[in-house]
Amino acid sequence: MHNRLRVLREEAGLSQSECADALGVSRQTVISIEKGHFDPRLSLAFRIGRLFDVAVDEVFTPED
Repeated sequence: MHNRLRVLREEAGLSQSECADALGVSRQTVISIEKGHFDPRLSLAFRIGRLFDVAVDEVFTPED
């Protein structure tokens, strides 16, 4: 799954650690999502969308 987490995080001026703290996950989880190595559960995907005030499908899109 493609994601825009890194772009959204950087646009918001958040470090990976700050993003992780806001989401209640580890920094490693944020890194893994940004690199596309980990697809978050739906509940985390919604928390990410709420954090950046965007819809989930503006963060994540399926690979073709």
